[in-house]
Amino acid sequence: MKFSWRGAIGLALTVLLLWWVFKDAHWAEMWAHLRGANIPLVILAVAVGTCMFPLRARRWRPILGSVAPNLPFDPLWRSTAVGMMANNILPARMGELVRAYMLTRLTPVPFSASFASLVVDRAFGAVIVLLLTVLAMFDPQFPAGVELAGRPAAHVAGTGLVLVVIVGLALYAIVFFPVRLIRLYELFVRRVAPRFEERGRQMLKSFAEGLSVLRHPARFMSVVWWTLLHWLLQALAFYIMFKAVDIRAPFSAALFVQGVIVIGVSLPSTPGYFGFFEAAAMVSLVMYGVSESLAVAWALTYHILSLIPITVIGLYYLARSGMRLGELKQIER
Repeated sequence: MKFSWRGAIGLALTVLLLWWVFKDAHWAEMWAHLRGANIPLVILAVAVGTCMFPLRARRWRPILGSVAPNLPFDPLWRSTAVGMMANNILPARMGELVRAYMLTRLTPVPFSASFASLVVDRAFGAVIVLLLTVLAMFDPQFPAGVELAGRPAAHVAGTGLVLVVIVGLALYAIVFFPVRLIRLYELFVRRVAPRFEERGRQMLKSFAEGLSVLRHPARFMSVVWWTLLHWLLQALAFYIMFKAVDIRAPFSAALFVQGVIVIGVSLPSTPGYFGFFEAAAMVSLVMYGVSESLAVAWALTYHILSLIPITVIGLYYLARSGMRLGELKQIER
């Protein structure tokens, strides 16, 4: 696989952020925090965090409902596990491509529909995470006087709430007025970048078809429910890990830290999102009065330990599928 410009940017950012996180690190303090950690709670946090992956697989079923109704859970779970494993050890964030490809191998779902469904999956996840982050900022226990990007946190929270509404309306517009939106896209891109017209048209069409879940209230509520449960479970894992290392912060802090981390790891990075996870966790936890040493100790410990179970599970299912890790690197082509 070629080392793309995106991979180069990701590597550079990862190195820069790791340097920034550890440049003033007090290693003795960090080690003291880790030695004093409650091991049973650490194990529980990792176990709870790992449980979010089956939930992610489960919420995939209603999204695919219009293409393949009532898909069994097993291929959804196997594909999700292999995809998450690929995100952890392969470059270029290939996890979503691998996940879609694996489902195509295990079920009659075509690759185009499988991949489009994951774009929809990401859209729902982004909206729910943003909403939970905003709600955390409205919590009375959110640190007073905190500014984000030079603006009071209350203003940022209000803007985020408006953004959630706008995104929701935009998603519905794509579902109910796809022809008009595609025509507007064609008129715009034809003048700016004609070579992207056909590819963009197909992507918009696939995305609109994937969002057809919004036309069915029962399926829509099912996706929302499983997405909400998924991210609340992840935040619960964070909160249990807070308790494990004696970080005294409310559950809403776990929701806020989760939101900042999700934003951070959305940028180009190396496999496993190292650097981005730790920097986002440190910045957000410091707002709650947590020391940098404790914040970094929490982030690095949870991050490393949480990657292990799903990576092992994904490798196991990959081996059972008869594929090799090297074959996954060819999927992007």
